[in-house]
Amino acid sequence: MSDRVIAAFSEDPGLLVRAASTALLADAARQIHGCSPTATAALGRALTAAVLMGTLLKGNQTVLLQWRGAGPLGPVVAEGKADLAVRGYVSNPAADVPSRGGKIDVGAGVGTRGNLVVVKDFGLKDPYVSTVPLQTGEMGDDLAYYLLTSEQLPSAVGLGVHVAPDHAVNAAGGILVEALPDAHPRDLDRVAENLIALRSVTEILGRGGVEALVARALEGVRFQTQDLGVPRFHCTCGPDRLDATLVALGPREAENLLATTGEIRVRCAFCAAEWRKRSMGGEWERKDEG
Repeated sequence: MSDRVIAAFSEDPGLLVRAASTALLADAARQIHGCSPTATAALGRALTAAVLMGTLLKGNQTVLLQWRGAGPLGPVVAEGKADLAVRGYVSNPAADVPSRGGKIDVGAGVGTRGNLVVVKDFGLKDPYVSTVPLQTGEMGDDLAYYLLTSEQLPSAVGLGVHVAPDHAVNAAGGILVEALPDAHPRDLDRVAENLIALRSVTEILGRGGVEALVARALEGVRFQTQDLGVPRFHCTCGPDRLDATLVALGPREAENLLATTGEIRVRCAFCAAEWRKRSMGGEWERKDEG
């Protein structure tokens, strides 16, 4: 089953719904970063959240989500764009925590002390930055709290990643439901009840795909769907960004690195690619890791 993103529109205005299946995306990230099961589940959720948030953007706008908790995983970061391209990383991908109730304990891995930082770049002079305290570390709850407090949008977010015994991802995805100002209270109550009754996002995705997830969330509400495309892991690191990094570092420091080691090495946190330059006027060479 391929990854997909769809939008759902209620016939009565007021509900903005996005849903995604992201198993292939999450598993690609797992392999790139060599993630433990806990790190895989956390990164998969973060990337899914970035996909869903990215559908609300236009053009080259980006959204960066940073769960900066005190758990063993360290910061979990994901960046999304309007074209469904995302990238992300876990600071400590080897960190793992015991399961709880037979499920991966993402909350313990992320931690409940810390903040969710959201950075939206609309192409203006300065990006929009908002910081809210983590609520549960389960990530979906944290994102819903951000949307309510920072954007004044009552929302429900469901995220899930199922990791198989061999550590591969066999189901992943999520749903984002936002209540706009003209939403009918009747529809809001129905959707709230439906989402509370959802026991497992990944179980529904595994059985019926992303359409089944939307149907369960909007049961009792008349709606139509639209396919938005396929999400993918894509990193934007490259020579131009690396040269900008050297400018920020300063020519003297760069020359000292070259004199000491014979080359400048940079490793991208998002995609684990290693870049190197053997002279200030030389080309960047790329070596993929993971």
